Amino acid sequence: MNVFLQITDTAGAVLVFLGAAICLLGVVGMLKLPDVLSRSHAATKPQTLGLLLVLAGVALRLRSGMDLATLALIGFFQLMTGPVAAHLVARSAYRTGQIERGELLFDDLDAQLTEPGTDPGGEQEAGGGSERGQGS
Repeated sequence: MNVFLQITDTAGAVLVFLGAAICLLGVVGMLKLPDVLSRSHAATKPQTLGLLLVLAGVALRLRSGMDLATLALIGFFQLMTGPVAAHLVARSAYRTGQIERGELLFDDLDAQLTEPGTDPGGEQEAGGGSERGQGS
């Protein structure tokens, strides 16, 4: 066996092992973290990196053009769909009230979802104006 093939096989095995370990850490984070936002973070970032490392390791082992194209498509679609799915889960959790808004450092979505003249609960205020910003 060629020395170069041995090196690429070993590097591929190391990448597959590292990717699997990172995916395992993401799963542990999903089980142990307390809220929806933390869990969605643990579900996407380590899983995406872990899958990309596994795909790179498998690509080093396979070395076929069609296999490499298939692995590249898998990586591309994972990069496109994983963050979008996590964003949609986090946004729906925010809208259904499963997130403690007081614990957020920045709440940019509140200004987009609340219309002028309404409170965050969605009911009209009695005076027609907002009580925020008035010195009483």
